[in-house]
Amino acid sequence: MQPRNMSMSGVVDLAAVKAAGEAKAKAEQARAESARQGGSGAGAAAAAAGAVPPSALVIDVDEAGFERDVLQLSNEVPVVLDFWAEWCEPCKQLSPLLERLTVEAAGRVVLAKVDVDANQMLMQQFGIQGIPAVFAVVAGQVLPLFQGVVPEQQIRETLAQLVQVAEERFGLIGLQVDPGAEGAPAAAAAPPAGPYDALLEAAVVALDAGDLGGAVQAYKNVLADDPANMEAKLGLAQAELLSRVQHMNPQAVREAAAANPRDPQAQIAAADLDLVGGHVEDAFGRLVDTVRVTAGDERDAVRVRLLELFEVIGADDPRVSAARTALARVLF
Repeated sequence: MQPRNMSMSGVVDLAAVKAAGEAKAKAEQARAESARQGGSGAGAAAAAAGAVPPSALVIDVDEAGFERDVLQLSNEVPVVLDFWAEWCEPCKQLSPLLERLTVEAAGRVVLAKVDVDANQMLMQQFGIQGIPAVFAVVAGQVLPLFQGVVPEQQIRETLAQLVQVAEERFGLIGLQVDPGAEGAPAAAAAPPAGPYDALLEAAVVALDAGDLGGAVQAYKNVLADDPANMEAKLGLAQAELLSRVQHMNPQAVREAAAANPRDPQAQIAAADLDLVGGHVEDAFGRLVDTVRVTAGDERDAVRVRLLELFEVIGADDPRVSAARTALARVLF
């Protein structure tokens, strides 16, 4: 299934959901604090801590914690919402299946379970007429997935498509699952590939010597064997950025960008200079604005460069989260 088939229409007023959650959080601060230390805050807390145990991939959420546990987390990983109730027999068939497939996905999605009896306002905000109902939130944008019990293969295909959309359009690669945690999937228990200390050190030495081509190749050598190596991904993104700006004439690039605000290549070059100069928000904002005024292959080229610049800064940086949300609003 291709990502373009998945509509990302924001059918839910998330601003209203957020406001309702904030109001309830203030009224029930003590309960929310308890939830944060227990089940409902597990996803956000685990995400903040780096690698997460499999138990953190399935969480309970409520109205008070919706912004923290769903909206904020969706800037790092697609969050699947399972609206259920204790009295709902179909829910008892679907929920365990969703939980199992979420754990199998090994951090590429998080499952957030919403008890509709305890969270009537969320049910109303999402316009739910019957349960079970399943939605997804990606970079703050809501996507309805399906309602009722559906075959396992269909759910697998839907989740695969969701993961593909999140990665290709927003650069979301999910959460790292702790291979040593209790209950980790068997595949995650395999020893990590490597070590890569020598290759990574060679890349750093090449960078220090100004050998950007050598640094790029050293990082690529690591990623060829270990595509998830975060140090190599960050280093490669930085080395490629420095390579692109190495022979630029900054004044000419900025004059061209100012004279041609709709020229994607001019704006991409200026954004690279912005980032190297430490103007991170300017770089992100420039490319988001360019995505807004372009289409087709030109828009896609700008979007891809924006995702590459996200890699340079790192997924945990709040400026990246803000830019991902802005990109989602422009695209959908």
